[in-house]
Amino acid sequence: MPGFQLCDVAAGDGITIRAAVAGDGPPLLLLHGHPQTHVTWRKIAPELAKHFTVIAADLRGYGDSSKPDGGDRHIAYSKRAMAGDMVAVMQAFGHRRFGVVGHDRGARVAHRMALDFPDAVSKLALFDIVATATMYALTNKEFATRYFWWFFLIQPAPFPERMIGADPEYFLRKHVEGQNKVAGATEAAAFAEYLRCYSDPATRHAICEDYRAAATIDLDHDAADAEARIQAPLLALWGGQGTVGALYDVIALWREKALQVEGRALDCGHTLQEERPAETLQEILSFFPRR
Repeated sequence: MPGFQLCDVAAGDGITIRAAVAGDGPPLLLLHGHPQTHVTWRKIAPELAKHFTVIAADLRGYGDSSKPDGGDRHIAYSKRAMAGDMVAVMQAFGHRRFGVVGHDRGARVAHRMALDFPDAVSKLALFDIVATATMYALTNKEFATRYFWWFFLIQPAPFPERMIGADPEYFLRKHVEGQNKVAGATEAAAFAEYLRCYSDPATRHAICEDYRAAATIDLDHDAADAEARIQAPLLALWGGQGTVGALYDVIALWREKALQVEGRALDCGHTLQEERPAETLQEILSFFPRR
């Protein structure tokens, strides 16, 4: 991303997080989803850096961040562990309270971060999700068909890893093209970067561990916090042409989880920041206090 410096940041317990950093102003953490990396923010991050200190990070297991062993019940890829990484990264840059923008898996990490580290999160924006526990609880045939990877990737290792490993590019391309509804939103250079990372067997295993954690230990954490509410103001955006927009009343469901919620649908699929970057940028600029 033009103007950004790449850094490897120690997050504790031997974990190193790759981050792209630029700008000056209030701190803003950007967290990508699957199957992307921090590069997913390329269309809006340079403009955000005119108003914020932007830190776009690769989640553990993704991109060029560490890929630890999953451990018992996939605990190393719990959203609690992944959120802790990002709080440590922000503290390493001197930011103890900051805004968070998360898409997809990154939004799930941001959700957990807002519950576990309420003093750290000033505001958060969550893109194209409702809570993990909610989506599993409301699973029906249509959801299972549209989001088949939620049930494929959680199968015991090494079954999904080997299946994807037979043709990673085909799986990745079908995944991206199936979720995006704006043609060409993920241009060739960006796809090549995602494929570079997806071609690493360690990345594919870590991604499966992320999803396995979501179906096991994350649900335990969510159940324990069933009565907890996100204290920080929450902006929920979603793709009006995507699965989340089709199946869920996004605002109503987030109002069950947070005290203050606003948001709307954008005319796109799953990856708002790539499909509708100008609108996504304006929503972020309007929601987060800036320089």
